[in-house]
Amino acid sequence: MSDGLDPEIAALLSQSETGDSADNAVTDISDSGMFKSPSSGSKETSSSSAGSVSVRSLHEVDLSRTEFAPIEKFTNDTPSEIFNDTKYYKTALTGENQSAQRVHQILSKYLTCQDPKDRAVYRQQIVTSYWELLRGMVGKMGYTDTPMPKKMLVRFGVVLPSLFKQETKDFFSKIFVENREGEPIMYVDEWFKEIASGRMNNSATDEKKQVKTANMTPDQAASAEQSRLMQLQSKNSGKMQSTENILNIKENERRMLEGELKRDIEDLCEHNQVLGLENHSAGYTEMQRKLLPEITDILHRLSKNDKELSKVLEEFKEAKATYDNVQDKINAGGGAAVTTNDTEAVKIEFETVRQMAKMTVGRRGNQFPIFTREFYHCTERGTGTRENVIDVLTWIESLDPGVFHRIHKNVPNRIVPYVLLVPTYGDRGFCWEPFDRYNRVTSRGRIVVPMYPKDLKIAVLTAVADLRWQVAKEKASYYWMEEGLTGQYYQHFDQMKLKGDVKEFFIEDYILWMTKESTGVQRLDKDVRGIFWRNMPFPKPLKEELRKRSLVYDELCKKDANREMSDGY
Repeated sequence: MSDGLDPEIAALLSQSETGDSADNAVTDISDSGMFKSPSSGSKETSSSSAGSVSVRSLHEVDLSRTEFAPIEKFTNDTPSEIFNDTKYYKTALTGENQSAQRVHQILSKYLTCQDPKDRAVYRQQIVTSYWELLRGMVGKMGYTDTPMPKKMLVRFGVVLPSLFKQETKDFFSKIFVENREGEPIMYVDEWFKEIASGRMNNSATDEKKQVKTANMTPDQAASAEQSRLMQLQSKNSGKMQSTENILNIKENERRMLEGELKRDIEDLCEHNQVLGLENHSAGYTEMQRKLLPEITDILHRLSKNDKELSKVLEEFKEAKATYDNVQDKINAGGGAAVTTNDTEAVKIEFETVRQMAKMTVGRRGNQFPIFTREFYHCTERGTGTRENVIDVLTWIESLDPGVFHRIHKNVPNRIVPYVLLVPTYGDRGFCWEPFDRYNRVTSRGRIVVPMYPKDLKIAVLTAVADLRWQVAKEKASYYWMEEGLTGQYYQHFDQMKLKGDVKEFFIEDYILWMTKESTGVQRLDKDVRGIFWRNMPFPKPLKEELRKRSLVYDELCKKDANREMSDGY
C-alpha cells in the first residue's frame, strides 16, 4: 500500500484491533480467478452452518395469537466462522459475470483512491454497479446450495469482511441465520426466496399493461392462469380465515352458555327433604326461584347463538369448498408455469425492493449499499436484526395493543405485517402496503425497516405509524378526511392551518405519543392527545398510572368512563 494513502481510507482499511493490515483488505479483493465459472467445490461454505429450525409457515396468519413470544436470546452463543473465511470475497462474487467484475474494479479503486473528488465519483459508481450485481444474485436465493457468502452479501451488504471492525465482526458472526421465532420478519435474501418459491406474492405496484391472451405463449398463458388462481385463492383465504375465527368465537360462546345452563339446572334440581315428611321434598328455595329467569335468558341467548353459528358455519363451508377447489386447480397446473411465473416475480420484486431501499434513506441520505465501518455506527441492540426488531415491535404493541388489529364483522383480528429488513444506512421505516389488495380481511401488510439507522426504535416506529395511518385510511375509504382516526386527525390538521403532508405530521405525533406521552411527558397538542387516546388507547394499567401523574390524563380517563356509561343510549 502506498505511504501517501488518504488518511480517511487508511482509517477505513486499518485493522489494528484485529491484526489485519490495510494490505490485507486489498489482497482480499485480488482477482485470483474469481470471475471464472464456479467449480464443484465452490459451495463448501453453504448453508450447512445455518442450523435450521422447524417453524410454522410465515404466511399462515394465526388469529389465536395475541402477542409476540418473548425473545429468549438475541445472539448465538457460538459464533459463525463465515466472516473469517479467507475465500469469502472470492466466493461471494464468483460466477456473477460482468456485474461482479465491475463491482470488484470500482471497489478496488474506491478503497485505494487518494483524490476526494475521484473517490466521490467511485462511490456513486459503486451504488449503480452493486445493484446490478444484486439483480443477478437475488434469483438464486431460492436454491438450498447457495453459498453463505452470497447470502450474507444480499442480507447484510457485506462484500468484504475486512471492512468490519473486530467487535462488529464478532457481533455479526453471532446473529442467528435462521428464523427461530417464526414471525414474518425477513431479511432480503429470505424475502426473495419466498417470492421465488411462490409462497409469497409480489409487493403491490402500479398496475401494468396486461398481455393479450392471443399474443401469449403457452407458458405465459399457463403462468397468467396460475397467477389469477393464486389471487383468487388469496382473496378467498381471507374470507375463510375470518369466518373460521368467528365460528370459533361462536362455538366458545355456546360452550360457555351450555356449561352455565348445566350448572343452573343441576342447582335447580336439588331439593331438600321436608322435616318429618321424608317422602316429600320442599319447593324451590329463594335462590332456586332466581335461577328460573336466568335459565330462560340463557335459553334465549343459546337460540340466538345457534342462528348465528349456523349461518357462519354455512359461510365457512362455502369458503372452504371454494378454497379447496382453487387449490386443486393450482396443484393441477403446476410445473413449468410456476417456474416461469417465479422467475418473472423475482425480476419484478427486485425493482420494488430497490425502490424500498431508496425510500428508507431518502434523497439526501447515504445511498452507499456496501457494509463498511466508515458508515456503520450502530450499537448491537440498535442494529436492525430480526430479534432486535421483534423486541421493538413487542414494546410498541405493549403500549398500543390494537396496533396490528384489523376489525372485521366487529371482531378484531391481530395480523402482524410482513417486515422487510433492508441493509441500508437509512433512518426511517415505512409501510409499503397495508394489506394484500386481493385479501383485505386477513392478509398481512408490508412494512420496511432499515438495518443500520441512527435510532432503531424510531425507524420501526415510523414504519408502524405509517401502517396505522394507511390501514385507518383504507378502512374509511372515500371518507378518510371525515371519519375515523384519519378523519379526526385531518380535521385538526385543517383547523390548525398546518402545511405539508398530513401523514408526516401524524407519524411525528405518533412517535411523541409512544415515546413521551406514554411516560407522562406531555408533548402533544390537547386535541391530538384526545384523538390518540380514543383511537389508539394505551392499556388500562398504563392509563391508571398516567392519571395519577397529571390532571390532563385524569380528565381523559373520566371521559372514558362517561362514554362507557352512555353506551347503548
